[in-house]
This record gives sequence, structure tokens and C-alpha cells, in this order.
Amino acid sequence: MDGSASMRIEVSHKRVLALALPMTLSHVTTPLLGLVDATVIGRLGEAHLLGAVALGAVVFDFVFWSFGSLRMATAGLTAQAVGAGNRHEIDTTLARALVVAIVAGLILIALQWPIGMATFSLAGASENVTSALSIYFFLRIWAAPFTLANYVILGSTLGRGRTDLGLLLQVAINVANIILTSVLVLVFEFGVAGAAIGTALAEVIGVGLGIVVLRRIGSNPFAVARSEVLNRAAMFQTLAINRDIMIRNVALILAFSIFTALGARAGDVTLAANAVLYNLFLIGGYFLDGFATAAETLCGQSLGARDERSFRRAVSLSLGWCFGFGLAASAIFLVGGDWFIDFVTTNPDVRAYAKQYLIFAAATPFVGAFAFAYDGIYAGATWTQAMRNLMLIALAAYSLVLLSVGSLGNAGLWIALLAFLGTRGIGQALLSQRLTRQAFGASRTPAMAA
Repeated sequence: MDGSASMRIEVSHKRVLALALPMTLSHVTTPLLGLVDATVIGRLGEAHLLGAVALGAVVFDFVFWSFGSLRMATAGLTAQAVGAGNRHEIDTTLARALVVAIVAGLILIALQWPIGMATFSLAGASENVTSALSIYFFLRIWAAPFTLANYVILGSTLGRGRTDLGLLLQVAINVANIILTSVLVLVFEFGVAGAAIGTALAEVIGVGLGIVVLRRIGSNPFAVARSEVLNRAAMFQTLAINRDIMIRNVALILAFSIFTALGARAGDVTLAANAVLYNLFLIGGYFLDGFATAAETLCGQSLGARDERSFRRAVSLSLGWCFGFGLAASAIFLVGGDWFIDFVTTNPDVRAYAKQYLIFAAATPFVGAFAFAYDGIYAGATWTQAMRNLMLIALAAYSLVLLSVGSLGNAGLWIALLAFLGTRGIGQALLSQRLTRQAFGASRTPAMAA
């Protein structure tokens, strides 16, 4: 079907789980790109090389994740096109997003020198580490267009509700990375350069495989006319959505960076203990992100189909699953947190200190559950301006709480983080009803309006 005819979107517990579980596994594999490099390089026994690759992974996580807007925006717009039954718009959205990704990637390549110099200066690492890091950085940065294109391809599969394909592509990239990096480093002895080249080539392979997969399911972005791809109004909309989500992402990164920096100022033990506890938040986040992806797909498709009943059910189920999982995860972390801390670190001081603050880390999945769910809901509905503004408000609240409870030391730091997560969820919840009425106001039936 090609047009804007209404259709009923299936929304059920079964479909939520079918969408969420593959993406949960996919999120878990995401850190593997940097981890594989570190593991292979670690086998060379050179501490400065391992440090360089570890820093390089952090740098590229920051740089590329700032462009995670490409995945979210593409998923939301694609889901709405799927809901509207407009197959041509699905391909047009994909083609337009690929153009943005390639241009953004080329800009990163053009700016590699100032980005690299700023990165090396902020890292403040030793001369040996910085030298190795520069090799890694200036080689891997050439994969930027392909890395960002992979975000777009992933977003397109998610918007179609094919999270299974999203998982397949992520696993394929990681397997290619493992093989290529291992061969280049351990067999050809290219060292840190081999790690960078292996990871970059894995991204290239990911794009090639992604295009093949999309073509197999009937999608051909290369057949879309250039005039449609570069349509000024549509391109401005795409760029505006990406801009809003990018600002949101940078604000989120800033909040977590402040948390890490203030922990570091409190001393090595505090920094290490918070790093151990922060992993509990990340683990919970991987699962909550899966349900957020389900919300993104279902809400986007329901909005595209002008199906308010399915939209509201998707919101309800997404919130229910996120809240239920967040509560369960917090309970599990409280019960098994001591064991987790002992497993991650053998340092007695770090263990003892981390256990004092376990209750705060364990609370993060429960307190942050609604924020994760609403992120998916807002992204699917492309309420990105509101998403951006609410994130900035939450960041301001986070800063105020930090100033207010700074005297509490590390406890104050964790309280501020919980306030940040809670404020995001509350703000999104308060605004969501008004945004829903605006989105469906023109097509509401008397029964729905009653």
C-alpha cells in the first residue's frame, strides 16, 4: 500500500517482547567494538598500547554516540511511514538519512585534526600513550561515514519493526571486528594500527551487509529520485529532528561526564567504586533500552496510521514493562550487588566503599524506568523538540541538586543522578498527554474524544 490510509497497528505484550528482546541483545553487543580492540591489543603485553586503545574507544563512543540521533530520527520517521502504509516514504527517509550520515561523517574526517588535538589534550595521557592513541584515532576516524550510515540502517530496520535484523547486523559487525582485528594485530603484527583498521573495516562490512539485507526485504534507497531526497522542506525536517536529538544526547553525555569527573576529584577509591557501581546502571539500561526501542517502533507506527487507540496502548504497555523490569532489576541488584562488586574488583577498599553506596546504584533502573520508556515514545512520535527541552530542564535540575547536596559527598553525587533520571521521566509524563492530544487532535473520533 502506498499512501496515507489508516490501518490498525497490532500492540500486545507478545509484540512488545518480540521487539524488545532482540534489541536488548543488540545493545549488549554494542560495547564489544572497543572491548575486542582492547582484548586483542592486551595480548601484546604493552601497557601504553592497551591504554591508547581504551582511550580511543572512549573517544569514539563519545564522538559517534553524539550522532546517535541518526538512529533515533530514522527509526521514528520510518515507523510513521510504515504505519501510514507509505512504502516509498520508507525508502525516501532512508535515502535522506544516509545522505546526512555521509555528509556528517565527511565533516568529521575534515575536522579530524582539531578534534584529535583537543582529545589528546583533554586526555592528558603519557607521551607513549598519546603517540599510540594518535595512530588509532587518525586511522579509525576514516570509518566515520560508514559508522554513521550503520546508525541509519539500524534505525530503518527498527522503524520497520525488524529488531531481529538489527540484532543480526550488530552481531555481524562484531564478528567481522573480532576476525579482522585478531588477524591484523596477532598475525600481521600491525599493532594499534591493526586494531583501528580492523574496527573500521568491520563498519564498512556492516554497511554493505545492511544494504543487502534491506534490499532483500524490498527496500531500495538508491532508486529514490535525487529531487525527493534533497527536498528542502523534508531535509530541513530531518536535520531539525537530528539537531534536537543531538542536543539531547550531548546533554545526557554531559550529565554522566560530570558524574564521573566529580567522582574522580573525590579520589581514586571513589572513582573506582563509582565505576563498578555505574556498571549496574548500564546493565539495567541495556534491558530498558530494549523496551524503549519497542515503544519507539509501536508508537511511531501507530502515529503514522493515525491509530490513537493503539498508540495509547503502546504507551501503556511500554511504561508497564519498563516499570516492572526496573523494579525487578533494582531488587536483583540489591540482593546480588555485593557479589557483583566482589566479582568486578578484588581491591578491599574499593569493595567496601562501593557496598556503602550500592543502594543508590541499585535504585537507578527503578527511578529511571519511565525516562527510558518515554525516550522511546517521544522518539517514535518524533516529539524531539520537547525531548530536547525536557532533557535540558533535567540537566539544570541535576546541577541544582549537585549544588544543594554537595556537602554529602559521594552520596550527594548519587542523589543528584537519581534526581536527573527521575526529573526526565516526570517531565515527559506530564507533557505526554498534551502532545498526544495535539498529535491526534485532527483525526480523533467522537468515541476517542469522549
